[in-house]
Amino acid sequence: MTDNPQIRPPGQRRSQRHGSALLRAVDPPEPSLPRPRILFVLWNGVRMLDVAGPLEVFGVADPSSTLYRIETASVGGRDVTTVRGPDLGVDCALEDVDADDVDTVVVAGGLAYVAAAEDEALVAEVRRLAGGARRVTSVCTGAFVLAAAGLLDGRRATTHWARCAELAETYPDLIVDEDAIFVREGRISTSAGVTAGIDLALALVEEDHGIELARRVAKALVVFMQRPGGQSQFSVRAQVTNARHENLRKVLDAIAKDPANDHSAATMAGTASMSVRHFTRLFTEEVGVPPAQYVEQARVEAAKALLELGNDGLDLVAKRAGFRSPETMRRAFLRVLGVSPGAYRGRFGRPAVYRDREPPMMWGGYL
Repeated sequence: MTDNPQIRPPGQRRSQRHGSALLRAVDPPEPSLPRPRILFVLWNGVRMLDVAGPLEVFGVADPSSTLYRIETASVGGRDVTTVRGPDLGVDCALEDVDADDVDTVVVAGGLAYVAAAEDEALVAEVRRLAGGARRVTSVCTGAFVLAAAGLLDGRRATTHWARCAELAETYPDLIVDEDAIFVREGRISTSAGVTAGIDLALALVEEDHGIELARRVAKALVVFMQRPGGQSQFSVRAQVTNARHENLRKVLDAIAKDPANDHSAATMAGTASMSVRHFTRLFTEEVGVPPAQYVEQARVEAAKALLELGNDGLDLVAKRAGFRSPETMRRAFLRVLGVSPGAYRGRFGRPAVYRDREPPMMWGGYL
């Protein structure tokens, strides 16, 4: 992967565009091999975008259908329901697909992922097709189906950030990467939530036909060629805690209520009625990270809320979130999220006309 392509070359904007843009088809290179079959595996409860996003990447890369054969399939060839969308018809039944005639398997995700992973017929067909395919991939919670088929055992994998802990607990033989947009382990790939399927599909197009075609597809779809940061920038709470000790919960509540307050080790230990040494050890054991790291994450979450809904300058945001300076906040954002505060606001902040119509929800308010 390379840096993101520029959206507009340097120079004056052309006035004749009048705010509109023409989306032209991407001209594919001449194919040198028979068209590989990209098979999308669908099931009841899939999310429409999990299917449409990566499918559109392959389609825009190949408008004349000379590079890929793109097909959808389900158990029995039956129509499938979607999350808050119309039913989808499919091209064929999974049972009728020759495993030796499949290049890439794409298992979509959706809200009914538990039922999908427990569907013996679906899991068996995915396992069978995986035996002959060159690549096997999943989008979002489709990783649960791959895991149920035993395809992720001993491998790194990812899924939507809100389901990573569940995936790790349900399938302890795999290693869950909670922050990856997508993970490629040999011929098996998994991607994070929803739109991450687009990122993975772009990577597959790049692998097949080179960076230039993938870059042109990304430009045509107006998406990142390689988005900055990882999944942690999308979670509303970087660490989910289940502290058993009542005095530790008091400390966590105090941090959530006012991240900008004094949360030094001595102050937190005093709130917990413990020595600093005992508090630090117990906090790390129960919360999973040292106290100072947790406080930094809490302040980053508070700053994220301010950046998303407000228009205060970075110096004021840093102060309100508890950072000593904008530079301290910038370094914390890069450590925790992989992007700077300015970049985060540019991507997730409300347009100026909508800001300040409602107070920003502070970190603790999301709980």
